[in-house]
Amino acid sequence: MSLDNQAVVEQLNKLLAYELTSIDQYTAHSRIYEDMGLNKLYERINHEVDDERGHADLLIRRILFLGGKPNMNGREPHAIGADVPTMLANDLELEYGNARTLRSVIKFCENAGDYVSRDMLITILRDTEEDHAYWLRQQLELIDKLGLQLYLQAQMG
Repeated sequence: MSLDNQAVVEQLNKLLAYELTSIDQYTAHSRIYEDMGLNKLYERINHEVDDERGHADLLIRRILFLGGKPNMNGREPHAIGADVPTMLANDLELEYGNARTLRSVIKFCENAGDYVSRDMLITILRDTEEDHAYWLRQQLELIDKLGLQLYLQAQMG
């Protein structure tokens, strides 16, 4: 593996840690929502697990293509919440951290001349900002507008 590829692989493994953490945290939160009878939240967050798994798959395939080894043990700190607002806020913070790291690695890939990785990461960033983080922010705003009890009632489905 060339030194350039090795450096990109190290950066991609940083992102992989975020995706694997997201899978773990979203899985835990979705099961908590299911246990609480909040079926709409369960379905949405369980869907996010699939999205994050897709992001991880893209990163793993790119790392392998570049001749590297995916680090499947790396994680960011988990933040499993005990109540709905905390779980949503923790997930939003995880998405913000992922977005910051994505922007940094996108810049790194561009400077390294790896435009294929950069373009793949831009797609993941768009999904992170325009879907995941946006939806989580909306939910927290709904709790503020409606109050927690009405919000939870609407999530029972």
